[in-house]
Amino acid sequence: MKITVICEVLGKANNGTTIAAMNLINHLIKKKYDVKVVCPDVDKKDKENYYVIPVAKFGFLANKILDMNNIVVAKFDRTTIYEAVKDADIVHIMIPIFIAKKTAKLLKELDIPISAGFHAQAENLTAHIGMKNVPLANHLTYKFYYNNLYKYVDGIHYPTQFIRDYFEREMKIKTNGYVISNGVNDLYKVTPSEKPDQFKDKFCILFTGRYSKEKSHMVLFKAIEKSKYKDKIQLICAGDGPLKKKLAKYTAKHLTNMPIFQFFKREELLKIINYCDLYCHPAEIEIEAISCLEAICCGLVPIIANSPRCATKAFALDERSLFKVNDSKDLAQKIDYFIEHPEEKMKLRQKYLENSKSFNQEHCMEQMEQMFFDIIKKHNEEKHEKN
Repeated sequence: MKITVICEVLGKANNGTTIAAMNLINHLIKKKYDVKVVCPDVDKKDKENYYVIPVAKFGFLANKILDMNNIVVAKFDRTTIYEAVKDADIVHIMIPIFIAKKTAKLLKELDIPISAGFHAQAENLTAHIGMKNVPLANHLTYKFYYNNLYKYVDGIHYPTQFIRDYFEREMKIKTNGYVISNGVNDLYKVTPSEKPDQFKDKFCILFTGRYSKEKSHMVLFKAIEKSKYKDKIQLICAGDGPLKKKLAKYTAKHLTNMPIFQFFKREELLKIINYCDLYCHPAEIEIEAISCLEAICCGLVPIIANSPRCATKAFALDERSLFKVNDSKDLAQKIDYFIEHPEEKMKLRQKYLENSKSFNQEHCMEQMEQMFFDIIKKHNEEKHEKN
């Protein structure tokens, strides 16, 4: 199979879309497929099978927002993209934003099958303009997604059934969708890891996620403030993002123990997950939250926001792992329960570890392969029928 992956946003592996793209690309290369990648990253210019397109500029304010999020966005370059896709059996487009429509139309001209990823909720965009809770703004964003890409493609990859149902309900359509988790790397497993000396007497809580509004860090901070054990809790917020200074400023004033705000390399993160005592995921908006699954695979029991706009709640095995969305008091009570009942936490830990086996990344990537073959076959059958 010859496959081209269009990554109009790639860059650093500090967001779910980039990580999903690189996992897919690396898997396909490992399986000896002919893989080409289109992206705007100048550091990939001389790398084999990478086709680098220009960086888009949108004006001072938009560029500032993108810079704050460490995101580089592509500009459509027909000549370069044509070279990357002309011999492809299928082209997979990661996101439905700036170059998606023109790329899809080019592929239609060339009669090449198209698949597309669904890695961004509307709120991931509208949160940047203060409109994540405006239904009309979110609906129009989903409509833009559809008109800009999804109506042109032969199949859509949804990481969760939640986001497929949500999008189809918004658009009042049935799509040719494939629900496949992005999967968890085999490296995320239970491994002996000692707490650092400064945390030996602390109850360590982990949250991994971008420092952005929809991740709802403040709910977790306020829950720790309300906990009976606030003096004992050490919070680690693994990630990066535009709100880092604001979050650090708040916690310096309100929490007894200053949280750790840092983006960790995988090896460091694995050690941290394995020495932490609990994982909290307060995000109100989330398509899948692989970070939560990674924590579960390493033996951490999670507490997850029971949000109607968050897929992560589906990972909870019982009510003790769910709290009322944006309710810091309820989250504090759930945290206190697990601090006070370590034996119950250990029982739940075993259940989560057993359940986590279905999210093996290798298995998920094999499902992605099969999706590509299915789409190619269906596309060719439809072409044959027309002829």
